[in-house]
Amino acid sequence: MHDLAVPRVPSALSGLRIGLVGAGRVARALVIALERAGLPVVAVGSRQPERLSPSRYPQPCTPQQAVDQADLVLLTVADDAIAPVTAALRWRAGQAVVHCSGATEVAALDAAAQAGAHTGGFHPLQIFSDPEQAAQRLAGSTAAIEAGPALLPTLQALAAALGMPATVLPPGMRVRYHVAAGYAASFLLPVLQEAVALWASFGVDEADALQALLPLARGTLDAAQTRGLAGAVSGPIARGDLGTVQRHLGALETLGPSRTAFYRFLAVSQPALAQQAGRLDEDLRKRLEFLLRDADC
Repeated sequence: MHDLAVPRVPSALSGLRIGLVGAGRVARALVIALERAGLPVVAVGSRQPERLSPSRYPQPCTPQQAVDQADLVLLTVADDAIAPVTAALRWRAGQAVVHCSGATEVAALDAAAQAGAHTGGFHPLQIFSDPEQAAQRLAGSTAAIEAGPALLPTLQALAAALGMPATVLPPGMRVRYHVAAGYAASFLLPVLQEAVALWASFGVDEADALQALLPLARGTLDAAQTRGLAGAVSGPIARGDLGTVQRHLGALETLGPSRTAFYRFLAVSQPALAQQAGRLDEDLRKRLEFLLRDADC
């Protein structure tokens, strides 16, 4: 008979009562991940707790009841609701109050800070369209944290317990950080949308095109993970194939100027990456950049 493996809780979190205010997809994913890490949530507060399934959310209650039960409160409400929700609740001195927004400054929690609570930010750098899958992906995903010296070790320990590398954000940098996160997430979709549209122009169904292109996209991301951005660059630009790039531009021009402009915008930074990887010399890099910048070529 074998003993069941029990997650080892960091000493900084031992005995810490964690509560959530907000019961959306981020909350559900965190409830699952925290429970698996041996840090069960004591309560989840919602404006309509009667709508929460007790099997999915431990001790559904009102936001104030969740605050009253917890030492560390994670606010998983919408960004615009963080400040008004914080102002509407009663906090106590020494309590930790942390929002899970990427773009909202910690100053949105000032009402809790004025009551003597320690405030901060804990943003899991992951998508939450499916809470079950998000909970699985949190391990290995980055947690962007921001807090004063009294709370920072607790948030670092929380990230470690979830298997998340922690990045400490300087004050005032949350919006810039969040823009960057958007580039790595939803901003990938317009690129795929353009690729699918080009396949549709010669009769390929959208779903079939996407299924054909996604393995290529995943391969590029895998290469970037193992070899870095410069090491992952591929295709005619990386090879210095001016003729193929010219044919790309010519084919796109037949479909309209917006197609060509989009290609140029995305492609013009690639020669520098290819040179960084040792794929191009300086002369060929400059020729490619000139071709990609010159709309009259």
